[in-house]
Amino acid sequence: MRPSGGWMTAVSEDRNGDDRLIRESGIEARVAAIIIPVLGAIGYRLVRVRMTAQDGATLQIMAERLDGTMTVEDCEEVSRALSPVLDVEDPIDTAYQLEISSPGIDRPLVRKADFAAAQGHLVKIETSVLLDGRKRFRGFVVESDEETVTIEPETAEEEGDEDVLFGIPFEAIAEARLVLTDELVRDALKQEKEERRERKRNRRPSASERAAQRSAKQNATEPAGNEEPGSHAEGE
Repeated sequence: MRPSGGWMTAVSEDRNGDDRLIRESGIEARVAAIIIPVLGAIGYRLVRVRMTAQDGATLQIMAERLDGTMTVEDCEEVSRALSPVLDVEDPIDTAYQLEISSPGIDRPLVRKADFAAAQGHLVKIETSVLLDGRKRFRGFVVESDEETVTIEPETAEEEGDEDVLFGIPFEAIAEARLVLTDELVRDALKQEKEERRERKRNRRPSASERAAQRSAKQNATEPAGNEEPGSHAEGE
């Protein structure tokens, strides 16, 4: 698929450690530059920054753990870490509310790894340049590599055109996200269940740890020694 018009420069990881394909501009870019190192230091990564006019002005920061998870407790931790930094750096010259959120099930796709994880699922992609006369694409992710994501149009099967595939260069992507479907919800719930099971397993002590705990408890309840009453030395 050949682009028409301008061509974006390849996005690589910058000095700030930003490996996202899709990045912000203006005030949002200044905020991203400030918070990315802070997020990295506490085990999170940035998904998206967005400034909206909601409730006067709201700074929306979407983040996640390195494994893609994000709980309510995680959002609170990120808020506590970012608030004082943003107060000091003061990148926004107006009063605003800070809002921390997870990417959600129908998440934005901002890294190459996001597209790889979305294989088999329905996505919407908008490009910054014309590709075969269009900028908007909707289809199922077939595969992705270092340079391109390949999708099968959503209507291909209905139209009997299953051999039609679109190869979209990452460099040309302006916006992309998963589309909420029953299959996506099922997969997300299954993954969440597995993650809960894994967290529970990690919290549970191993057999050797349980044995050590029993031994320590037993030792704590036994007499300290075989001393007879009155055998303690007394001061004169």
